[in-house]
Amino acid sequence: MKITNLNPDTEIGASAWLVEMDGHGLLLDAGMHPAREGRESLPLYDKIKHRQVDAIAISHCHHDHVGSLPVAVRCFPKAHVLMTELSYILVERVLHNSVNVMARQKEERGISEYPLFTHGEVDDIASHFQGFRYNREVEWAAHQKRQLGFTSPTLEFHDAGHTLGSAGVMVRGGKQTLFFTGDVCLHDQTLLKAAQFDDVKADVLIMETTRGNRSVPKGFSRESEVEALTKAIEEVQKRKGCALIPTFALGRTQEILALLALMMKAGRLKQQPIYIGGLGRVFTEIYDIEAHRTPRHLSQLKLTEALNLTVLDRGQAEKMKLRGARIFVLTAGMMTEHTAAHDLALRMLGDPKHALFFVGYAEPSTPGGRVKASKPGETFVLSPAAGQVTHRCEVRDFDLTAHANRDALLALVDRVSPRTIILGHGSTDSKAWFAEKIRSRHPKIKILQPAPGEELDV
Repeated sequence: MKITNLNPDTEIGASAWLVEMDGHGLLLDAGMHPAREGRESLPLYDKIKHRQVDAIAISHCHHDHVGSLPVAVRCFPKAHVLMTELSYILVERVLHNSVNVMARQKEERGISEYPLFTHGEVDDIASHFQGFRYNREVEWAAHQKRQLGFTSPTLEFHDAGHTLGSAGVMVRGGKQTLFFTGDVCLHDQTLLKAAQFDDVKADVLIMETTRGNRSVPKGFSRESEVEALTKAIEEVQKRKGCALIPTFALGRTQEILALLALMMKAGRLKQQPIYIGGLGRVFTEIYDIEAHRTPRHLSQLKLTEALNLTVLDRGQAEKMKLRGARIFVLTAGMMTEHTAAHDLALRMLGDPKHALFFVGYAEPSTPGGRVKASKPGETFVLSPAAGQVTHRCEVRDFDLTAHANRDALLALVDRVSPRTIILGHGSTDSKAWFAEKIRSRHPKIKILQPAPGEELDV
């Protein structure tokens, strides 16, 4: 088995791995780096341009895992694309939105390489997509190679609990097995249940390490964090301030909306409009429609019925009056320039009565990351477009992650019991923490941390 790391960065970036097994090639994920622009954001497809890629398997529909899929299909036109049936429902909407974002960034920021693919290209490659239910083993090798007598490897999607349709991928060859965690959540969220990885065993494990540099405080519980967020929103509303919660359109938005619906049902918050982005609204409707076949809690909760969701028009965030204790759950979790979350934050940061509440990861070099790193009273550069701002509003970070905590991932290593583990999708210090802990617990496991473009023979 050969595995090539195609992430162009040493840290969290564009998820993509080439697995070569039994004479066949499988691309695991086709992401795009969230903090890079143009072709610099793509996986290192040029490293494998002369290799055979028979299939592409997508773990889930977040941008850093699926954002370059049309480029990957362009590079490997004979590859068919496999994903869960729930991701199948989402993927075209995600990719069409990416085209819109790139076209806007070309106009606003002069990025000449954008868009990296077109709406027509997304439509054209959709016939390559296949959706499968969880725990169904399927063959992915090229038909002509099977006729020549090559072993036919299989893959199987296991519910990863991270977001709608997310999956870990089990790959089985003639002699070896590999499990790719993708992004995984090993604890229950408000809507989604924890990952179903209990029976997974594999020779090789490719594991995300997002939370390796973050310990769980003693006495921490998700319930106490939800209560802290509830009280924080109550306090903002008492002082007639507005609360902005930047979220990713898929997953975080629906989890936070579910919490707000429960707060209102319990009488902790008054019934009021919740301002969201258009893409967040689209994915929320899909969460409602697909609730009956999603491994989740509160399957009867329809967010579009329980809440008065109001979509902000483009440019409205720059003009609307910030009064009436409004709540904004706006897409662009990292508050990228020229988004409603960015423009609203720019207006709110200088006013002590308002609040920005983070509920997920923000890459340090993004506007969201800069806000998180700033201190009260400090003046800092929010973004090139916004320039300098002074941090005067309330800024808090609530740990409502959709990623597994590091101790839970260590327990996963215990259960999977691999011969080789490959650490990815995390910062350098996160991977170093995992390497040290795994080595002390399992000295016989081979631990690898491939550099961008590095090929491993396992």
